[in-house]
Amino acid sequence: MSHVEHLRELHGLPAFDFPAPGERRELPEAGAVAWRLAVDPYGSDSVEDFAGLWDRFFATVDPAGVRAIVVGQWGEPYDNDSAVIVQRLVDARDRLTALQAVFIGDLVQEEAEISWIEQSDVTPVLDAYPRLEELGVRGGTGLRFPAVRHKHLRTLSFEAGGLPGEVVRGVAASELPSLEYLEMWLGVEEYGGDAGVADLEPILSGGHFPALRHLGLRNSEIQDEIAAALAAAPVVAQLKSLDLSLGVLTDEGVTALLGGQPLSHLTWLDLRHNFVSDAVADRVRAALEPSGVEVDLSEPGDEDEWDGEIHRYTAVAE
Repeated sequence: MSHVEHLRELHGLPAFDFPAPGERRELPEAGAVAWRLAVDPYGSDSVEDFAGLWDRFFATVDPAGVRAIVVGQWGEPYDNDSAVIVQRLVDARDRLTALQAVFIGDLVQEEAEISWIEQSDVTPVLDAYPRLEELGVRGGTGLRFPAVRHKHLRTLSFEAGGLPGEVVRGVAASELPSLEYLEMWLGVEEYGGDAGVADLEPILSGGHFPALRHLGLRNSEIQDEIAAALAAAPVVAQLKSLDLSLGVLTDEGVTALLGGQPLSHLTWLDLRHNFVSDAVADRVRAALEPSGVEVDLSEPGDEDEWDGEIHRYTAVAE
């Protein structure tokens, strides 16, 4: 199955594709949907670039009512980074006065591999919208996230085949007192995912994000090391849900996690796409499900053998 799909909703609002030029569709109220803005630079009948789409959107939909924007393909991804999108959002801050959520890079494999999406420094969006509650980004290439202060951000997510350690350190050094949901796809070193457990330490130590209730450290080739660190990490006590899915998680990591601090206070533990034996999976279920913890151990991960060695893969890389 593909783990990179177009968003179906953002901030609790259904995603709605803003119509192409000449397409007749009844439009919803400005604040009733998450507006998906995207162009197809390869389409034979493409007559509009993203600048034209952006201007037409503002001329058609009342920007003062827009609550959520999903930015899809804005051009050829390997030629144009997201700095132009960030700047457009910054320039529109006096018009998008109700904006609560932004997602940048809603591209699927048919449009571009995740590593082809050229990102940029996305923190100016947070500076421009001090009341923004949700920011999501897909693609780690060129992504930057220097430490920021933001009082109202509640959800922050990064989907990448390789998330730069610099980004992880920037998040960990940020002051986000309202942050409840943090998700990071750490990825693999081959595609820029060079973060280590030490980079996560300010987050794992607990209290740095006092409102944090969900932590997702996903899609990592060092998933066992992360699980072992979480076994004693103070942050776990404040969580309601923990997501270690999509990575290279084995019996070693799960056994370390299970042998650490209690997890029975969680409502949900996501261990999908793993390399865990049936015996260890049964131990996890027996330990946690009687306490009401929903445990997901579905989707065995992909592996192969060559040169006498077993090679295991994260769900998303290139």
